[in-house]
Amino acid sequence: MGLLDILGPVMVGPSSSHTLGAMRIARFARRFAATMPRKVVFVLHGSFTRTCEGHGTKKALLAGILDLSYDDEKISKSYNLARQNGLKFTFESADLGDVHPNTVRVRFFTDEWHEIEGCSIGGGAIKITKVDEVECELDWKYDTLIVVNRDEPKALMKILNCIDVNIANLYLRRVNLLQQKAVTIIELDGSNYDVEKLRKLDVVLECYFVPKDQFLGSW
Repeated sequence: MGLLDILGPVMVGPSSSHTLGAMRIARFARRFAATMPRKVVFVLHGSFTRTCEGHGTKKALLAGILDLSYDDEKISKSYNLARQNGLKFTFESADLGDVHPNTVRVRFFTDEWHEIEGCSIGGGAIKITKVDEVECELDWKYDTLIVVNRDEPKALMKILNCIDVNIANLYLRRVNLLQQKAVTIIELDGSNYDVEKLRKLDVVLECYFVPKDQFLGSW
């Protein structure tokens, strides 16, 4: 264990779990979207619901969608900043089932709706547990490719042939049998791949790239 693991990350508080962790989950969603969403719905579960006001969880979630830095003093003004940027946002509370108490589901709309579900597991560390219906365990320490592809033979092979770096983790699920769609999530050890080449594949319907969170390197 290093000194920074004991002291904790540089952040706007009060809580590394309920503030920073929440912000990082929302920031993952923002990086997935690659632009400011038009609408966002935050569904809070468990202790996130009970402590969201006192620990600034709602402000942190908005700050993440706004792509603010973790130590930005404007986090406390994220409600006003969101409105100034034309972002429509709502907060809901729900029982999301057998998940971590610090879990939030982020539904956001750009040109279509997408959904990220994640939990804050302490000290600012997070797990992204679901991406558009696909269950996963992403800790955001890797570059991540999220590909919506045709559910047909050799589709995965074509996708992997565009990647020339080691694959850390891979998640794959059929999400729409009638439309023959699947989602492939790939965590990568390096950046030697061509996203535009992937997008041009005949089996690829959508392709998103979420670069690893550089903030982790300063912990």
